[in-house]
Amino acid sequence: MNLLRPRVQSRLDGMVARAHQLTEQSADPAIASRPDRLAAIQKELGQLGRVVARYEQLRALCAQVEEMESLRTGPDRDLAELAAAELPVLQAQAQADATAIVDDLLAGQGENSRDCIVEIRAGTGGDEAALFVRDLLTLYQRYATRMGWTVEPMHSSESELGGFKDVVFAVRGENVYGRLQFESGGHRVQRVPETETKGRVHTSAATVAVLPEVEEVEVEILDKDLRVDTFRSSGAGGQHVNKTESAVRITHIPTGTVAACQDERSQHKNKARAMAMLRARIFDQRKRAADAARAAERKEQVGTGDRSDRIRTYNFPQDRLTDHRLNRNFTLSQVMEGRLEPVVEALVAADRERRLEEL
Repeated sequence: MNLLRPRVQSRLDGMVARAHQLTEQSADPAIASRPDRLAAIQKELGQLGRVVARYEQLRALCAQVEEMESLRTGPDRDLAELAAAELPVLQAQAQADATAIVDDLLAGQGENSRDCIVEIRAGTGGDEAALFVRDLLTLYQRYATRMGWTVEPMHSSESELGGFKDVVFAVRGENVYGRLQFESGGHRVQRVPETETKGRVHTSAATVAVLPEVEEVEVEILDKDLRVDTFRSSGAGGQHVNKTESAVRITHIPTGTVAACQDERSQHKNKARAMAMLRARIFDQRKRAADAARAAERKEQVGTGDRSDRIRTYNFPQDRLTDHRLNRNFTLSQVMEGRLEPVVEALVAADRERRLEEL
C-alpha cells in the first residue's frame, strides 16, 4: 500500500535512519560525558520524534492492510468477510496518517500554529479605499467568528467618511497564521462608491499584511535601539479619543521599523502591544529576506508574497471575487459575509501541493 510519493518516502526513510543513529550515539559513554553534545542530540531527536513515530505507525498499519487484503481474497470465507469489513476502516486510517505525516513535514518552523497580526492599509482610491479597508476588516472579523478565533484591536486611523486609512489587529486561535497567511498582498475592489452620484464603477485598492506573532526570545530587541514616543489617541470621537498621552509609537532605530498602538486607555498596555507588533514586523522582514534568497530556486509559487502583488479582485456589480493565484472565481456576497473557507481551503491545498513538490 503506497500512500506517499517516492521522494517523501525517501526523506522519511532518511529521518528514521538518522533517528536510529542519534539514539545509538546518545547511548555512547563518550557522548554522555559531554552535556552540550548530548543536549544537541536530544534536541534533534525531539524534532524527528513526532514524524518518525507516525511514519513507523503508518508502516505497521500498511502491513495490516496488506494482510487484510490477502485474507479477503483467501479461501477461508469467514476470515474473508471479517477482512472485507475491517479493510475500509484500516485504509481510511492509513490515508489519514499519511496526510498527517506530510503535514508534519511541511510544518517547517511551526509558523502555521502561531497567532498573527493583520495590517490593512488603504491604497489608491482615497475615501473609497478607506471604506474598502473597513469592509475587509468586517470580513475578517466575521471569518474569525466563524472559526472560533478572537480579534484584538491594536491600532487604527479613521477617515472622514467612516472608513480606515489603516487598521491593525491581532487574531488568536487555532492554526490562525496557517489559514490567514494567504491574505497578504494587494486587494482590488470594483464597485460604485457611496459618494458616486452617477452610478459609475470605480476601482480602489488596499494592501493586507499578515505577520506571525513571535515570542520575545525569538527576536532580540535592545532597549538602546528603541525610540518610544507617546501621544494622544486620535479618531472620530467617543471611546477612541482621550485626554492623556496613552498612545505609544515605538521606532526600531537600526531598521527604521515603526509600530504604534492607541486602542487601549493604558499606556502600558499600548506599549506592550506596540512591542508585539514591532517584533512581528522585524521577524517578517527577516523571513522575507530569507524567502527572497531561496526564491530563485523555486520553480513555482502561490504568489510571491510581495505586498504590492494584486492577489484578489472584488467585483461588486458582478458579485464575483477572483483570486488571481488560483485563477478561480467565488461568490462575493457570500465571502463578504465571512464565508472565506472555500477560498482559504483552495489556497492551502495549492500551497501544500507546491511545497510537496519542493520536498
